[in-house]
Amino acid sequence: MTEQMNNGKTALVLGATGGIGGAMARGLAARGWRIRALNRNAAEAARREPGFDWVQGDAMQASDVLKAATGVEVIVHAVNPPGYRNWAQLVLPMLDSTIAAAKAVGARIVLPGTVYNFGPDVLPDVTEDSPQHPQTRKGAIRVEMERRLKAAAEGGTPVIILRAGDFFGQHTNSWFSQGIVKPGKPVASVTYPGRVGIGHQWAYLPDVAETMIRLIEKGDALPAFAVYHMRGHWDGDGRQMVGAIERAVGHRVTEKSFPWWILPLAAPFVPLMKELREMRYLWKVPLQMRNDKLVAVLGEEPHTPIDEAVKASLAAIGCLSAR
Repeated sequence: MTEQMNNGKTALVLGATGGIGGAMARGLAARGWRIRALNRNAAEAARREPGFDWVQGDAMQASDVLKAATGVEVIVHAVNPPGYRNWAQLVLPMLDSTIAAAKAVGARIVLPGTVYNFGPDVLPDVTEDSPQHPQTRKGAIRVEMERRLKAAAEGGTPVIILRAGDFFGQHTNSWFSQGIVKPGKPVASVTYPGRVGIGHQWAYLPDVAETMIRLIEKGDALPAFAVYHMRGHWDGDGRQMVGAIERAVGHRVTEKSFPWWILPLAAPFVPLMKELREMRYLWKVPLQMRNDKLVAVLGEEPHTPIDEAVKASLAAIGCLSAR
C-alpha cells in the first residue's frame, strides 16, 4: 500500500482468512485503511495475503486481541470456529475478547449478523426490531452476542451490526458452496434445500462487505448501537438462484432436492449436519428482511447483479472451466 493510499486509519480484522472477514479486509484496504489481522498461524496467513499486517495470536485470548487492537479505530469481529466445532463453547468468549479490547482502545466494533436470531414466529417479514425468539442453539448464541454488544454500546463502545441472508461468494462454508454446488467440480446438477415457490434471501459477500464499510464511514453519524438489515438478492420462488447458475455455466443443470432425511443420521458424527438440521425452518418460509432503515442512512444498498455475483462465486470456488 502506498503512502498516497493510506488514510491513516487502522482496522483489526478477526477472521481475515474467512469469507466475510477477508472481503472486509480487502475492501477496507482498497479504501486506504491499514489492515491488521490476528491469526494463530500468522506466517502462513501472510504468505497467502501479504498485504496485511498479520499478528500471531488467538481470538480466544483476550491479551492477544488487546495487543493486536492497540491503535485501531475499528475491530471487525468476523471470526468463527471452523466447521462449527465447539461453536457454543468458543463464540461468546471470542466476542468477550473483542469487547474488552475495543473498550480499552476506544474502537468501534463491527459484526456481520445473520437471520438466525429470529424464530419462525416473526417470519416472513423481519425488521431490525422484530422480537427475537430463536428456536436453535446457534440462534440463541447470536441473540446473546447482540445483547452483549448492546451492553457494550450503552457503556460507550460503539457497535455496528449488519444482518444479512445466506452468504455466497469467495467462501466455502455456506449453503451455496456446500449444499447447492460442490466446490472444485463442474456444475452438472444442483441440490436445492427449499421447495419451489418458497422465496429465499441471499447475500453476496462483496456486497455485504461494501455495505459494512459504508456504514463504518458514516460511523460518527450513527447511533451507538446501530443495527441494519440488507435485502441482498431476493429469490422470490427458489428459481432465480438456479437460473443464474445455469446462465453462468452455459447449460441446463439437473435439479435435486436436498436430502433432509439424512441429517438426523449424520448429525451425531458431523457437527455441520446438526447445524443445518436446526436451520431447516429458514427454507420452509419465504423469509425477507427489509432494508428501509439501511437505505435511509446510505441512500442505496450496494448490489451486484445476480448473474455477475453467481458467476464470480462459481469461479472463486473452482466450479467453472478455464475457458
